[in-house]
Parts: sequence; C-alpha cells; structure tokens
Amino acid sequence: MRQMKKLEEQVAAWPHVSVHPHRFGGREFRLGNGELGHVHLGGTVDIPLTRAVRDALLADGLAEEHRWVPNSGWTTFDVRGEGDLEHALWLMRLSYLRYALKTASDPSGMLERESEELGLSPHLRSLLQQHLPSKPERVIADPLTA
Repeated sequence: MRQMKKLEEQVAAWPHVSVHPHRFGGREFRLGNGELGHVHLGGTVDIPLTRAVRDALLADGLAEEHRWVPNSGWTTFDVRGEGDLEHALWLMRLSYLRYALKTASDPSGMLERESEELGLSPHLRSLLQQHLPSKPERVIADPLTA
C-alpha cells in the first residue's frame, strides 16, 4: 500500500525517530524507548496516547478504539486513501509531541508551535499541556527541529 510507505518515510524522517519491525507484523516507530505507534500491512495504524487524549479523539470522531485493548489509551485509524494518510500523520504527530515535550529545551514554545501547526483544539492542547515537564529530563536539541 503506497500510503503506508509514505507514512513510514515521513515519520522516520522526524528527529530521533527509529523504525523497527513490529512483533505482530508491520513497522513500529519509537522516540527513545517510547513507542509512537505502529502500522500494520493492511493499512491500520495503532497509536498509544493518554487515556484523556484518546477519549477526546474518540468523542470528536478522530480515531477509533483499539480492537484488542479498547479500554486503554490506544487508538486505531485505518488508512484507505491519500486524505487518510494526512490524518494518520496528524495522529502520529500527537504521539510524537507527547514524548518530545519531555526532552525539549523549550517545551512550552514547542507545544505552542506544534499546536498551531497541527490546528489543535483548545481542549486537546490543554490535555497535552499536562506533558510539559517542570524540568526537562535530559535536554537535547529541540527534538522537532534537530
């Protein structure tokens, strides 16, 4: 599926992202030790988020419950065409942002920039603000621009 290859190429190009085989088939994306999500060969994208973010996405019809762990923070989205690819990338970027905020030199500024670029609702933005560290874990060059 052409869209899944594009998704893999674009996510893999984000700073500090590594790509690995996924244990149930497909490809898995990580930022450090955190899994951003994974794709299955048939076009399904599974993305871990916090339960609150996941609930907001479900309420707005922006993702579906994960079929195997529906009562968790995992979401599922099926890529069937080009428009779906853009939305899958948007969902992956939410997951990426959650991890990237932990090591950013300016996490508040990063959240501000990414919120605007992603067109986040005030509610989603407030949910992601909870990931702003009081002090960055190990500051690396801004993970979104390195």
